[in-house]
Amino acid sequence: MDVLTDQDVQKYWDEGYLVLDGLLSPEECDALRDRMSEIIEGMDVPEHCRTQFSTDHDEQLKKQGNADYFITSGDKIRFFFEKGVFDDKGEFIVPREHSLNKIGHALHAYEPLFKAVTHSPKIQNLVKKLGLIAPVILQSMYIFKQPGIGGEVTPHQDATFLYTQPLGRVMGVWIALEDATLENGCLWFIPGSHHDGISRRMVRTPKGSFPLTDFIGREKNYDDKLFVPGPVKKGGAVLIHGEVVHRSAANTSDASRHVYTFHIMESQSTVWSPENWLQPSEELPFPSLYT
Repeated sequence: MDVLTDQDVQKYWDEGYLVLDGLLSPEECDALRDRMSEIIEGMDVPEHCRTQFSTDHDEQLKKQGNADYFITSGDKIRFFFEKGVFDDKGEFIVPREHSLNKIGHALHAYEPLFKAVTHSPKIQNLVKKLGLIAPVILQSMYIFKQPGIGGEVTPHQDATFLYTQPLGRVMGVWIALEDATLENGCLWFIPGSHHDGISRRMVRTPKGSFPLTDFIGREKNYDDKLFVPGPVKKGGAVLIHGEVVHRSAANTSDASRHVYTFHIMESQSTVWSPENWLQPSEELPFPSLYT
């Protein structure tokens, strides 16, 4: 599968997402997972980074918003943990490989295998087919969705966190390194929900204030019946429009749901909001996808 069909392109723009089979081979998936195991083995867990991540409004403000570790992670490889994986002394009470929620946000820049996948001809071709002229990579994450404890991600739009003017310039590429099923927390979407703008933004607060980020607006309440599941086999991918409403359920199964995901922005005639938590740095300006 090198390139999208015209029907694929139409479906993406109509529905706000597109499920693709076989973007990576099983071997490519395993290589990324093996490398991630090595990263975890060598992981240092500094005290201040016992940060828990959740897409729930107030909890996010509390946990992520006041965490300097998070807001400065855009050009680094950092570790974000599930709830309840440390005791009160900060020691693991679960195996370390089962402790992580995600690792972010610059695997695409500093980890050669992840960089190669991100810039691969397959990815470049499908982004060209979607008509992007000057795409840049904003961020990348490895998401674990641990068995039993991998939490729910509540309904949200990526543009809440990655805001541009005009809207419609950001796309997520979400690659399943294991089968993503109804049982282990696959994504669910509201098809066509990317046409209505966004209702909430996460912004940096003025320098010197606390917490470091805040929300403007509130997430709407969405009718559960509108969500359609998007299960995907190992090696498959989902393209996610920045404004499509999506969520994932908790992982109640005994299988993990490892994913490598990254966000791309069309940089031509686009303004990246200086209020976004994520900002390009001198060390890492947003790299061009086509190089």
